[in-house]
Amino acid sequence: MPTTPVTAANSSSNSVQEAIMLELVDENGNTVGTAEKLSAHQAPGRLHRAFSVFLFDEQGRLLIQRRALGKYHSPGVWSNTCCGHPYPGEAPFAAAARRTHEELGISPSLLAEAGTVRYNHPDPDSGLVEQEYNHLYVGLAQSSPDPDPEEVGETVFVTPAELSRRHDEAPFSVWFTTVLDAARPAIRELTGPAGGW
Repeated sequence: MPTTPVTAANSSSNSVQEAIMLELVDENGNTVGTAEKLSAHQAPGRLHRAFSVFLFDEQGRLLIQRRALGKYHSPGVWSNTCCGHPYPGEAPFAAAARRTHEELGISPSLLAEAGTVRYNHPDPDSGLVEQEYNHLYVGLAQSSPDPDPEEVGETVFVTPAELSRRHDEAPFSVWFTTVLDAARPAIRELTGPAGGW
């Protein structure tokens, strides 16, 4: 499956950077404060709100991205379509739609809630910790990605078999399997039984 590399020509000069402050939450997802992004990810990590997006094309293939090499957290690894953190006080759904457009240059034609998942995943390469209360979203991508190269190294649409093969051969984010498994019921509802998800 060919991938789409990102070039500097795709870059937007006014690219919006991720929020500096994150929304801290309790085990039930209730807001309890804020923390600076890097400090929230330093061991042992502080539980904060996040989101993960899974977009599919009309053939039921999942859009995944390889994170840009310049990112301080998990650079160069493959992950789901888009993930990030809402600004403090921003609705997770709005944040998911915003960041998908900022990172990939596409607006989902459909975006639906797919539940939440709470996890604690240390990243052995960076020493950072993902302590997240993650809001999951699934949807459709009906236009070609036009990624911001500061955020995304490359993109590709994959079938379940292609994803499995790629996962065996290349590094993926420490949170990828957790969020994918948690979103699978909604993914199956979106793509249908023939999709194989």
